[in-house]
Amino acid sequence: MKSRAMKNCLALCIALVFIPPLLFAEPSADEIMTRNFLASKVIDSTSDATFHLFNAAGQERIRETHGQTKLIAGTTDNMRLVEFLSPSDIRGTKTLLIEHSQRDDDIWIYLPAMKKVRRLVANNKKDSFVGTDFTYGDVIGHKVEEWTHTVLREEAFEGKACYVIESLPKRAEVSAYTGYSKRISWIEKESSVAVRGEFYDLKSELFKKTVAQDVHKVDAASNKWQAMKLTAEDLQTGHKTIIVFTNFKADVGVASDVFTSRYLEK
Repeated sequence: MKSRAMKNCLALCIALVFIPPLLFAEPSADEIMTRNFLASKVIDSTSDATFHLFNAAGQERIRETHGQTKLIAGTTDNMRLVEFLSPSDIRGTKTLLIEHSQRDDDIWIYLPAMKKVRRLVANNKKDSFVGTDFTYGDVIGHKVEEWTHTVLREEAFEGKACYVIESLPKRAEVSAYTGYSKRISWIEKESSVAVRGEFYDLKSELFKKTVAQDVHKVDAASNKWQAMKLTAEDLQTGHKTIIVFTNFKADVGVASDVFTSRYLEK
């Protein structure tokens, strides 16, 4: 009996030598980018945000907004409503972005001067999000399955361990409606938030850089994170956008009926 027990113990020890590499294998590039895509998707949220827009001369314009988000029931598809509160020339402008996993996302914008809701098409995803250096596609999020992802390396950014991922569009139409021929993302290992990004235009030239800072865990139970400061800089025009979030609250019971084109006109 003792001999059998010793043999079993020896076999277990040998097995443990080989199991850890399997248990702790590094995630694939697709897995990393899927985690990134879901990292900030809380059940719902409300927040205020200040948009700081700088031109090449350093002149600043400030816009105040209020935002609400909510996941479509039973999915990971997000709905996002942003209302501009100031200054007066943009006050009352609203944008509604609704993500759809199996079809084109919906984008609506309400312009108070025209008192009309305008629906944008997929090709508008590459357009500036209300004058910022982020596009509508950046705000909605880029579908993981539309890109081929490769882990380039691991390195630290601002003291945080990151995976550096290259993403190439699988189809020409993905480049056409995003405006990107390539994206490089620094994905923080702890939060899966993209804390740095590089974006290449259709001529394969680097034209935009982004940084996400002040990353907070906003839903501990679901391990969800949110960057409270976002920066995007257009290297070709010298224009820069800084967005600072305040009063961010998750899982507060946002009503679903605000995420409709009809609500935009209220």
